[in-house]
Amino acid sequence: MALGKDYARQDCSVARALEVVGERWTLLIVRDAFYGVRRFSDFLVHLDIPRAVLSARLQSLVESGLLLKDGQDYVLTEMGRDLWSVVHGLARWAESHLMSEPSRVFVHIACGAGVRADGLCPACERVIPPEDLEVHVGPGLLRRDDPVSVALRSPHRLLEPIRT
Repeated sequence: MALGKDYARQDCSVARALEVVGERWTLLIVRDAFYGVRRFSDFLVHLDIPRAVLSARLQSLVESGLLLKDGQDYVLTEMGRDLWSVVHGLARWAESHLMSEPSRVFVHIACGAGVRADGLCPACERVIPPEDLEVHVGPGLLRRDDPVSVALRSPHRLLEPIRT
């Protein structure tokens, strides 16, 4: 029996959020959208996700208002960009508890400081929005050879489209 996709009997904001982003692959699609992945084919090759699953997840993210389909591109909406602290926090949590080293490092473009797990720039003493961050390869990154992974080996401003 397939699991349901909602938490109708749960009166909880976490349950509501999981109805939108809790399915397998969904947060990885959102993460890649922050990295600048915009095209179906780039999501497909970078995530190694089944085509039908990717299509369903992208459609769900568009219907939920997290992504906007602009021609061939999928772009994070303001609602989607508001998930940055969740994606960043979840990555930092995993690095603290499940990994020995970070796979990606996020740097405040204006001052060059790495942001902390809570999103705060220690030099500027403020939370930095994703559009003002650059992603760098961390020491724990697994080296893959797909075009998206290769493009993301160079420092890259979040939300800026990658070139594959």
